[in-house]
Amino acid sequence: MTSLVFAVLAAFALALIAGASGWLPPVAAFHLLVAAGIMPLICAAMLHFVPVLTRTGSPHSFFRALPWLVQAGGLGVALVLGGLGPRWLLHPLALVLALAALALIVWMRGRARACLGAPHPGWRWYGASLACLSLALLAVPPLVSLPAAYWPLRSLHLHLNTLGFVALAALGTLPLLLPTALGRPDPEAVHWLRRYLWSTLGSVAMLVTGTALAVLGGLQLMGPLLAAGGLALLLYPVLRLLVRWWRLFGPGLLFRDGAAASLVAALLGFMLLALAGLLHGFQLLQPRATILAFGLGFLLPLVLGALSQLLPVWACPGPVTPRRTALRARLATGGAGRGALFLMAALGALAGQELPALGLAALGLGHFLLALGRGWRQSLPEEAGAG
Repeated sequence: MTSLVFAVLAAFALALIAGASGWLPPVAAFHLLVAAGIMPLICAAMLHFVPVLTRTGSPHSFFRALPWLVQAGGLGVALVLGGLGPRWLLHPLALVLALAALALIVWMRGRARACLGAPHPGWRWYGASLACLSLALLAVPPLVSLPAAYWPLRSLHLHLNTLGFVALAALGTLPLLLPTALGRPDPEAVHWLRRYLWSTLGSVAMLVTGTALAVLGGLQLMGPLLAAGGLALLLYPVLRLLVRWWRLFGPGLLFRDGAAASLVAALLGFMLLALAGLLHGFQLLQPRATILAFGLGFLLPLVLGALSQLLPVWACPGPVTPRRTALRARLATGGAGRGALFLMAALGALAGQELPALGLAALGLGHFLLALGRGWRQSLPEEAGAG
């Protein structure tokens, strides 16, 4: 798992460098960030959490290898979109990635059925997330092959990935991950996950459909109004979650712990970018700015906040050790500052200042990588002594 994390972080760094330098076009750099970075990491996180949520054993080696397959496929997509391969390769690559997502859904359902008692409702959010990913990937062949349907299918593909796959996976994880990072229970987390799954899934469907209709045109305000209704349904549970965290844990604890602060910044970024997406639906904001801001203001603080908590556990499985504690403390240090940098980067992207925005994001990512390098190096003597 730790090797995959390093590969994902390398994809993040390469995406920022390639995007800022112009080595890859923006669409290729974004797919490098999402398809070769976020997608395999989310799949790996699901493989970690679902056995816990269903009280079952570790996944089979076949499923443990799926995140690597997903990353290889995502890298292939980014290279093709960068002009480094024939476009017909997008068809088999999308099919392989869709089959990997469907295989994970089947595995999750099997684990839920094998659970003694009722499984934790979080696994259903993951299933819904992967269903959105499968639909987004199945839209790729007609998107590539049918020029007349390109723009609405592109909108479906984009929003099913961002508001469907990524957002549902994040919202299914954060109610459990943030209290774990703080070492404090949230007695309402299970209730929140049960209550808001279907309304959130419905809001995503409204947003995806509304934005596709807006792209088609000819229906006046029908598409944007449908998207606006979906946005309201989506932001309500997110806002309630943030308010409950504020009341339950307090701002001092939320922002003192770097992992939690980064996760809170990700949710704030998500709300900002959902509003920006609505402005895009009304054609008041350029899609390129919205897409870039989504990557900088939501994906990066989400992933780095989650890794601050999860990577020490993956690197040091079993009982808590001094190495795990020290690595976790090192990664969490400066998390609030990194979250602020990523939010400022998102605002810069929305304002059309791409290079300054990428620079701020690179600064935040570089700070995390430096902390990771120092924490990892300092833990080596302990390992050597133990050996």
